[in-house]
Amino acid sequence: MSNHSGLLAPAAAELRRVAAAAPSLTAPTACAEYDVRGLLNHLLYWGPWLAAAIRHEPYEPPAPSEAEASLVGDDWPKALEAMTDDVLAALAPPEAWTGTITFGGSELPAAVVGDMVLGELVVHAWDLTRASGTELNCPDETAEVVLAFAAGMGEEARKGGVFGPEVAVPETAPVLHRALGATGRDPYA
Repeated sequence: MSNHSGLLAPAAAELRRVAAAAPSLTAPTACAEYDVRGLLNHLLYWGPWLAAAIRHEPYEPPAPSEAEASLVGDDWPKALEAMTDDVLAALAPPEAWTGTITFGGSELPAAVVGDMVLGELVVHAWDLTRASGTELNCPDETAEVVLAFAAGMGEEARKGGVFGPEVAVPETAPVLHRALGATGRDPYA
């Protein structure tokens, strides 16, 4: 894996755009366990932790678990922007993509963590399009990275409950659809 930092800012902007288009925080998303509020809470809980891990800094989460955190207030768009900006800043230096990063008790190659962040931005943006009724603008170059990451982490991510069961998507389908299927999402539902 290599440094894909140039793909992150457009993906983060797209996430913020589709999140802002959601009609309400209680609208359902394509991520079955989350409505818009829950998905935003997920992003706001894990994003700062990821940024700290990338910087090799200690981090104390705002609550013992994501379920116990309540991070989506009236100013959630600004909080989402600040969080994505912070994660992107952590991944901006080329050295952020080298070596290893300890996150969640596991040591992972830094490039894998960078691509995981890209996957989170793209896949959760797509989840939010189901609430907002918008289309996701995701260049094939970005979708190819997400697909490679999802395919590479598939079984391990499914065992850990991060991905759902793989959804069969034809090889002739758009790259984004194949990436979504690899993460357990049905792009045609």
